Amino acid sequence: MHVKIPAVYMRGGTSKGLFFHDEHLPRDPKIRDRVLLAAYGSPDPNKRQIDGVGGAVSTTNKVCIISPSADPEYDVNYNFGQVSIDRPIVDYQGNCGNMSSGVGPYAIHEGLVAAEEPVCQVRIYQVNTRKKIVAEVPIKEGLYSEEGDFAIDGVPGTGGKITLHFFHPEASVTAALLPTGNVTDQIDSPQLGRVTVSIVDAGNPLVFVRARDLGLKGTEIHEIDSRADIREKLESIRAQAAVMIGLAASPEQASQKSQAVPKIAFVSEAQDYQTVGGRSIQKQAIDLVGRIMSMGTLHKAYAVTGAICTAGAARIEGTVVNEMMGDSATAEWIQLGHPGGIIPIGVHMRKKENTYVYEEAVLYRTARRLMEGYVCVPEKYFSAG
Repeated sequence: MHVKIPAVYMRGGTSKGLFFHDEHLPRDPKIRDRVLLAAYGSPDPNKRQIDGVGGAVSTTNKVCIISPSADPEYDVNYNFGQVSIDRPIVDYQGNCGNMSSGVGPYAIHEGLVAAEEPVCQVRIYQVNTRKKIVAEVPIKEGLYSEEGDFAIDGVPGTGGKITLHFFHPEASVTAALLPTGNVTDQIDSPQLGRVTVSIVDAGNPLVFVRARDLGLKGTEIHEIDSRADIREKLESIRAQAAVMIGLAASPEQASQKSQAVPKIAFVSEAQDYQTVGGRSIQKQAIDLVGRIMSMGTLHKAYAVTGAICTAGAARIEGTVVNEMMGDSATAEWIQLGHPGGIIPIGVHMRKKENTYVYEEAVLYRTARRLMEGYVCVPEKYFSAG
Protein backbone atom coordinates (compact mmCIF):
# COMPACT_ATOMS: atom_id res chain seq x y z
CA MET A 1 0.00 0.00 0.00
CA HIS A 2 1.01 3.60 -0.52
CA VAL A 3 0.19 7.02 0.90
CA LYS A 4 -0.87 9.82 -1.45
CA ILE A 5 0.64 13.25 -0.67
CA PRO A 6 -0.70 16.37 -2.45
CA ALA A 7 2.12 17.84 -4.53
CA VAL A 8 2.86 20.09 -7.49
CA TYR A 9 5.73 19.45 -9.88
CA MET A 10 7.16 22.79 -11.01
CA ARG A 11 9.95 24.28 -13.02
CA GLY A 12 11.58 27.25 -11.38
CA GLY A 13 14.17 28.93 -13.61
CA THR A 14 16.51 26.22 -14.87
CA SER A 15 15.61 23.72 -12.13
CA LYS A 16 12.54 21.69 -11.22
CA GLY A 17 11.12 19.63 -8.41
CA LEU A 18 8.19 18.96 -6.11
CA PHE A 19 6.39 21.67 -4.13
CA PHE A 20 4.53 20.69 -0.96
CA HIS A 21 2.42 22.38 1.65
CA ASP A 22 4.34 21.92 4.87
CA GLU A 23 1.23 20.58 6.61
CA HIS A 24 0.99 17.70 4.14
CA LEU A 25 4.36 16.23 5.13
CA PRO A 26 5.21 14.24 8.29
CA ARG A 27 6.07 16.38 11.33
CA ASP A 28 9.06 14.22 12.32
CA PRO A 29 12.02 15.50 10.25
CA LYS A 30 13.58 12.03 9.93
CA ILE A 31 10.34 10.50 8.65
CA ARG A 32 9.77 13.50 6.37
CA ASP A 33 13.18 13.08 4.75
CA ARG A 34 12.70 9.33 4.38
CA VAL A 35 9.41 10.02 2.61
CA LEU A 36 10.98 12.66 0.34
CA LEU A 37 13.84 10.35 -0.59
CA ALA A 38 11.38 7.59 -1.45
CA ALA A 39 9.34 10.00 -3.58
CA TYR A 40 12.41 10.92 -5.59
CA GLY A 41 13.75 7.37 -5.86
CA SER A 42 16.80 7.98 -3.68
CA PRO A 43 19.24 6.66 -2.76
CA ASP A 44 19.93 4.88 -6.05
CA PRO A 45 23.46 3.44 -6.36
CA ASN A 46 22.97 3.40 -10.14
CA LYS A 47 22.15 7.15 -10.08
CA ARG A 48 19.06 6.69 -12.27
CA GLN A 49 16.25 7.25 -9.73
CA ILE A 50 14.15 4.86 -11.76
CA ASP A 51 11.83 4.21 -8.79
CA GLY A 52 10.84 7.84 -8.18
CA VAL A 53 10.24 11.25 -9.73
CA GLY A 54 13.88 12.36 -9.59
CA GLY A 55 15.55 13.16 -12.89
CA ALA A 56 19.01 11.74 -12.11
CA VAL A 57 20.69 15.17 -12.17
CA SER A 58 20.97 17.63 -9.29
CA THR A 59 18.90 20.35 -11.01
CA THR A 60 15.84 18.07 -11.09
CA ASN A 61 16.21 16.89 -7.49
CA LYS A 62 14.93 19.91 -5.61
CA VAL A 63 12.12 20.08 -3.08
CA CYS A 64 10.27 23.17 -1.84
CA ILE A 65 8.18 23.12 1.32
CA ILE A 66 5.82 26.08 1.66
CA SER A 67 3.69 27.35 4.54
CA PRO A 68 1.83 30.56 5.41
CA SER A 69 3.90 32.98 7.47
CA ALA A 70 2.78 34.11 10.90
CA ASP A 71 5.11 37.12 10.59
CA PRO A 72 3.30 40.15 9.08
CA GLU A 73 6.49 41.06 7.20
CA TYR A 74 6.15 37.93 5.06
CA ASP A 75 3.46 36.09 3.12
CA VAL A 76 4.96 32.60 3.07
CA ASN A 77 7.82 30.56 4.47
CA TYR A 78 9.94 28.63 1.98
CA ASN A 79 12.12 25.72 3.06
CA PHE A 80 14.38 24.25 0.37
CA GLY A 81 15.91 20.79 0.22
CA GLN A 82 18.48 19.37 -2.19
CA VAL A 83 17.75 15.66 -2.58
CA SER A 84 20.82 13.48 -3.07
CA ILE A 85 20.65 10.99 -5.91
CA ASP A 86 22.81 8.17 -4.58
CA ARG A 87 22.86 8.89 -0.82
CA PRO A 88 20.12 9.02 1.83
CA ILE A 89 20.45 12.80 2.31
CA VAL A 90 18.15 15.79 1.93
CA ASP A 91 20.42 18.80 2.37
CA TYR A 92 18.79 21.92 3.86
CA GLN A 93 21.98 23.94 4.32
CA GLY A 94 21.36 26.45 1.54
CA ASN A 95 18.82 27.82 -0.91
CA CYS A 96 18.12 27.34 -4.62
CA GLY A 97 17.59 30.68 -6.32
CA ASN A 98 16.06 29.11 -9.43
CA MET A 99 13.43 27.27 -7.42
CA SER A 100 12.78 30.51 -5.53
CA SER A 101 11.13 31.77 -8.72
CA GLY A 102 8.45 29.08 -8.39
CA VAL A 103 7.48 30.02 -4.82
CA GLY A 104 5.44 33.09 -5.74
CA PRO A 105 3.40 31.40 -8.49
CA TYR A 106 2.87 28.33 -6.28
CA ALA A 107 1.69 30.43 -3.34
CA ILE A 108 -0.75 32.33 -5.56
CA HIS A 109 -2.13 29.21 -7.28
CA GLU A 110 -2.54 27.46 -3.92
CA GLY A 111 -4.46 30.36 -2.40
CA LEU A 112 -1.77 31.26 0.12
CA VAL A 113 -1.46 34.76 -1.34
CA ALA A 114 -4.25 36.87 -2.82
CA ALA A 115 -3.45 37.70 -6.43
CA GLU A 116 -3.26 41.36 -7.42
CA GLU A 117 -3.15 42.36 -11.08
CA PRO A 118 -1.10 43.20 -13.03
CA VAL A 119 1.86 42.33 -10.78
CA CYS A 120 1.64 40.67 -7.37
CA GLN A 121 4.42 41.03 -4.81
CA VAL A 122 5.01 37.88 -2.77
CA ARG A 123 7.14 38.36 0.33
CA ILE A 124 9.07 35.19 1.05
CA TYR A 125 10.93 34.17 4.18
CA GLN A 126 13.70 31.82 3.04
CA VAL A 127 13.98 29.40 5.95
CA ASN A 128 17.40 27.92 5.12
CA THR A 129 19.24 31.23 4.85
CA ARG A 130 16.93 33.32 7.08
CA LYS A 131 16.71 35.94 4.32
CA LYS A 132 13.98 37.94 2.63
CA ILE A 133 13.08 37.43 -1.02
CA VAL A 134 10.43 39.44 -2.82
CA ALA A 135 9.01 37.96 -6.01
CA GLU A 136 7.16 40.22 -8.45
CA VAL A 137 4.78 37.87 -10.27
CA PRO A 138 2.79 38.88 -13.37
CA ILE A 139 -0.91 38.06 -12.90
CA LYS A 140 -3.69 37.35 -15.39
CA GLU A 141 -7.18 36.29 -14.34
CA GLY A 142 -6.07 35.69 -10.77
CA LEU A 143 -3.12 33.38 -11.57
CA TYR A 144 0.53 33.65 -12.59
CA SER A 145 0.64 34.57 -16.26
CA GLU A 146 2.91 31.84 -17.58
CA GLU A 147 2.54 32.71 -21.26
CA GLY A 148 4.82 35.73 -21.35
CA ASP A 149 7.45 36.73 -23.85
CA PHE A 150 10.48 36.66 -21.54
CA ALA A 151 13.25 34.14 -22.23
CA ILE A 152 16.03 32.92 -19.96
CA ASP A 153 19.06 31.06 -21.24
CA GLY A 154 18.90 27.40 -20.31
CA VAL A 155 15.12 27.07 -20.84
CA PRO A 156 13.54 26.74 -24.30
CA GLY A 157 10.72 29.10 -25.18
CA THR A 158 9.39 32.04 -23.19
CA GLY A 159 7.34 32.68 -20.06
CA GLY A 160 6.04 35.28 -17.67
CA LYS A 161 8.87 37.45 -16.32
CA ILE A 162 9.32 37.05 -12.56
CA THR A 163 11.54 39.62 -10.88
CA LEU A 164 13.35 38.33 -7.79
CA HIS A 165 14.80 40.65 -5.17
CA PHE A 166 17.23 38.94 -2.79
CA PHE A 167 17.75 41.28 0.17
CA HIS A 168 21.03 41.18 2.10
CA PRO A 169 22.09 37.80 0.67
CA GLU A 170 25.43 37.87 2.50
CA ALA A 171 26.14 35.40 5.34
CA SER A 172 23.48 33.00 4.09
CA VAL A 173 24.96 29.88 5.70
CA THR A 174 28.11 31.08 7.48
CA ALA A 175 28.57 34.14 9.67
CA ALA A 176 30.01 36.55 7.11
CA LEU A 177 30.22 37.61 3.48
CA LEU A 178 33.89 36.54 3.61
CA PRO A 179 33.74 33.49 5.92
CA THR A 180 37.51 33.27 6.42
CA GLY A 181 37.93 37.04 6.70
CA ASN A 182 40.15 37.02 3.59
CA VAL A 183 39.53 37.92 -0.04
CA THR A 184 41.78 35.02 -1.03
CA ASP A 185 42.98 31.86 0.69
CA GLN A 186 45.41 29.10 -0.18
CA ILE A 187 44.37 25.46 -0.46
CA ASP A 188 46.78 22.58 -0.97
CA SER A 189 45.46 20.32 -3.70
CA PRO A 190 46.96 16.81 -4.00
CA GLN A 191 46.69 17.10 -7.78
CA LEU A 192 47.58 20.78 -8.30
CA GLY A 193 49.69 21.89 -5.36
CA ARG A 194 48.85 25.22 -3.75
CA VAL A 195 45.79 26.88 -5.30
CA THR A 196 44.46 30.40 -4.67
CA VAL A 197 40.71 30.54 -3.98
CA SER A 198 38.16 33.10 -2.86
CA ILE A 199 35.42 31.92 -0.51
CA VAL A 200 32.35 34.15 -0.51
CA ASP A 201 28.96 33.59 1.12
CA ALA A 202 26.07 35.39 -0.59
CA GLY A 203 22.94 33.50 -1.56
CA ASN A 204 24.97 30.37 -0.87
CA PRO A 205 28.64 29.96 0.05
CA LEU A 206 30.87 29.48 -3.00
CA VAL A 207 34.49 28.62 -3.56
CA PHE A 208 35.96 30.39 -6.59
CA VAL A 209 39.07 29.24 -8.41
CA ARG A 210 40.73 30.54 -11.57
CA ALA A 211 40.10 28.29 -14.55
CA ARG A 212 43.74 28.58 -15.59
CA ASP A 213 44.87 27.24 -12.21
CA LEU A 214 42.98 24.05 -13.08
CA GLY A 215 44.66 23.87 -16.48
CA LEU A 216 41.43 25.00 -18.19
CA LYS A 217 40.38 27.83 -20.48
CA GLY A 218 37.16 28.37 -18.56
CA THR A 219 34.85 27.74 -21.52
CA GLU A 220 34.76 23.96 -21.13
CA ILE A 221 31.40 22.20 -20.93
CA HIS A 222 31.43 18.59 -22.15
CA GLU A 223 35.00 18.07 -20.94
CA ILE A 224 33.89 18.49 -17.33
CA ASP A 225 31.43 15.61 -17.54
CA SER A 226 33.82 13.38 -19.47
CA ARG A 227 36.95 13.94 -17.37
CA ALA A 228 36.90 12.51 -13.87
CA ASP A 229 40.27 14.11 -13.12
CA ILE A 230 38.83 17.63 -13.41
CA ARG A 231 35.89 16.78 -11.18
CA GLU A 232 38.22 15.19 -8.61
CA LYS A 233 40.37 18.34 -8.48
CA LEU A 234 37.33 20.53 -7.99
CA GLU A 235 35.85 18.29 -5.30
CA SER A 236 39.16 18.17 -3.42
CA ILE A 237 39.28 21.98 -3.32
CA ARG A 238 35.59 22.30 -2.44
CA ALA A 239 35.81 19.76 0.39
CA GLN A 240 38.82 21.47 1.96
CA ALA A 241 37.06 24.83 1.75
CA ALA A 242 34.03 23.33 3.51
CA VAL A 243 36.29 22.46 6.45
CA MET A 244 37.85 25.94 6.46
CA ILE A 245 34.45 27.61 6.86
CA GLY A 246 33.10 25.16 9.42
CA LEU A 247 30.60 23.23 7.30
CA ALA A 248 32.35 19.89 7.74
CA ALA A 249 34.81 18.34 10.17
CA SER A 250 36.91 16.77 7.42
CA PRO A 251 37.13 16.77 3.61
CA GLU A 252 35.75 13.23 3.63
CA GLN A 253 32.70 14.35 5.59
CA ALA A 254 32.20 17.28 3.23
CA SER A 255 32.11 14.93 0.23
CA GLN A 256 29.76 12.53 1.97
CA LYS A 257 27.32 14.77 3.83
CA SER A 258 27.69 18.33 2.57
CA GLN A 259 27.39 17.88 -1.18
CA ALA A 260 25.24 20.94 -1.83
CA VAL A 261 27.27 23.62 -0.03
CA PRO A 262 29.67 25.14 -0.43
CA LYS A 263 29.40 25.07 -4.19
CA ILE A 264 32.48 25.55 -6.34
CA ALA A 265 32.89 27.58 -9.52
CA PHE A 266 35.80 28.30 -11.82
CA VAL A 267 36.01 31.66 -13.55
CA SER A 268 37.87 33.27 -16.43
CA GLU A 269 37.99 36.54 -18.31
CA ALA A 270 35.34 37.31 -20.92
CA GLN A 271 36.00 35.31 -24.09
CA ASP A 272 34.13 33.81 -27.04
CA TYR A 273 32.63 30.35 -26.56
CA GLN A 274 29.87 28.00 -27.68
CA THR A 275 26.95 27.21 -25.39
CA VAL A 276 25.77 23.69 -24.66
CA GLY A 277 23.17 24.28 -27.39
CA GLY A 278 25.74 25.46 -29.95
CA ARG A 279 25.01 29.20 -29.77
CA SER A 280 27.97 31.57 -30.08
CA ILE A 281 28.56 33.91 -27.15
CA GLN A 282 30.78 36.87 -27.98
CA LYS A 283 33.11 38.23 -25.33
CA GLN A 284 31.77 41.75 -25.91
CA ALA A 285 28.37 40.61 -24.54
CA ILE A 286 29.66 39.41 -21.16
CA ASP A 287 31.80 40.56 -18.26
CA LEU A 288 33.26 37.18 -17.31
CA VAL A 289 32.82 33.45 -17.86
CA GLY A 290 31.80 31.07 -15.07
CA ARG A 291 31.21 27.35 -14.67
CA ILE A 292 29.54 26.11 -11.48
CA MET A 293 29.36 22.58 -10.14
CA SER A 294 26.18 21.17 -8.64
CA MET A 295 26.69 18.15 -6.37
CA GLY A 296 29.70 16.92 -8.32
CA THR A 297 28.44 17.59 -11.85
CA LEU A 298 28.55 20.63 -14.10
CA HIS A 299 25.45 22.84 -13.98
CA LYS A 300 24.42 23.23 -17.63
CA ALA A 301 23.29 26.80 -16.90
CA TYR A 302 24.19 28.56 -13.64
CA ALA A 303 22.70 28.38 -10.17
CA VAL A 304 20.89 31.64 -9.31
CA THR A 305 22.35 31.71 -5.80
CA GLY A 306 25.70 31.06 -7.46
CA ALA A 307 25.12 34.01 -9.78
CA ILE A 308 24.26 36.20 -6.78
CA CYS A 309 27.48 35.15 -5.08
CA THR A 310 29.58 35.48 -8.25
CA ALA A 311 28.29 39.00 -8.89
CA GLY A 312 28.98 39.95 -5.28
CA ALA A 313 32.48 38.50 -5.45
CA ALA A 314 33.06 40.47 -8.64
CA ARG A 315 32.57 43.68 -6.65
CA ILE A 316 34.95 42.76 -3.82
CA GLU A 317 38.43 44.05 -4.57
CA GLY A 318 41.08 41.36 -4.62
CA THR A 319 38.95 38.25 -5.16
CA VAL A 320 39.75 35.91 -8.02
CA VAL A 321 36.38 36.90 -9.54
CA ASN A 322 37.10 40.63 -9.30
CA GLU A 323 40.42 39.94 -11.01
CA MET A 324 38.53 38.72 -14.11
CA MET A 325 36.29 41.77 -14.44
CA GLY A 326 38.57 44.52 -15.71
CA ASP A 327 36.66 47.77 -16.27
CA SER A 328 33.30 46.08 -15.56
CA ALA A 329 33.94 45.58 -11.85
CA THR A 330 31.73 48.51 -10.82
CA ALA A 331 28.86 47.97 -13.30
CA GLU A 332 25.36 47.92 -11.78
CA TRP A 333 24.46 44.86 -13.87
CA ILE A 334 26.91 42.02 -14.43
CA GLN A 335 26.57 39.79 -17.48
CA LEU A 336 27.80 36.31 -16.56
CA GLY A 337 28.52 33.87 -19.38
CA HIS A 338 27.59 30.28 -18.49
CA PRO A 339 27.14 26.96 -20.35
CA GLY A 340 23.55 27.81 -21.32
CA GLY A 341 24.14 31.44 -22.31
CA ILE A 342 24.13 34.67 -20.29
CA ILE A 343 22.57 35.53 -16.93
CA PRO A 344 22.34 39.22 -15.93
CA ILE A 345 22.56 40.03 -12.20
CA GLY A 346 21.76 43.41 -10.70
CA VAL A 347 24.10 44.16 -7.79
CA HIS A 348 23.59 46.73 -5.05
CA MET A 349 26.69 46.60 -2.87
CA ARG A 350 28.56 49.27 -0.96
CA LYS A 351 31.87 49.37 0.79
CA LYS A 352 31.75 50.05 4.51
CA GLU A 353 35.09 50.60 6.25
CA ASN A 354 37.06 47.39 5.68
CA THR A 355 34.16 45.27 4.52
CA TYR A 356 31.20 45.28 2.13
CA VAL A 357 27.44 45.39 2.57
CA TYR A 358 25.53 43.42 -0.05
CA GLU A 359 22.19 45.20 0.02
CA GLU A 360 20.34 43.48 -2.80
CA ALA A 361 20.66 41.24 -5.84
CA VAL A 362 18.07 41.33 -8.63
CA LEU A 363 17.44 38.61 -11.21
CA TYR A 364 14.76 37.71 -13.73
CA ARG A 365 13.37 34.18 -14.08
CA THR A 366 10.36 32.29 -15.41
CA ALA A 367 8.49 29.34 -13.94
CA ARG A 368 5.87 26.80 -14.98
CA ARG A 369 3.45 24.50 -13.19
CA LEU A 370 4.11 21.14 -14.83
CA MET A 371 1.89 18.67 -12.97
CA GLU A 372 -0.41 18.63 -9.97
CA GLY A 373 -1.98 15.84 -7.98
CA TYR A 374 -0.38 13.34 -5.62
CA VAL A 375 3.00 11.73 -5.20
CA CYS A 376 2.65 8.13 -4.02
CA VAL A 377 5.02 6.83 -1.34
CA PRO A 378 4.96 3.29 0.14
CA GLU A 379 3.50 3.17 3.65
CA LYS A 380 6.65 1.65 5.14
CA TYR A 381 8.52 4.95 4.86
CA PHE A 382 6.09 6.65 7.23
CA SER A 383 6.94 4.42 10.22
CA ALA A 384 9.15 5.71 13.02
CA GLY A 385 11.33 2.60 13.02
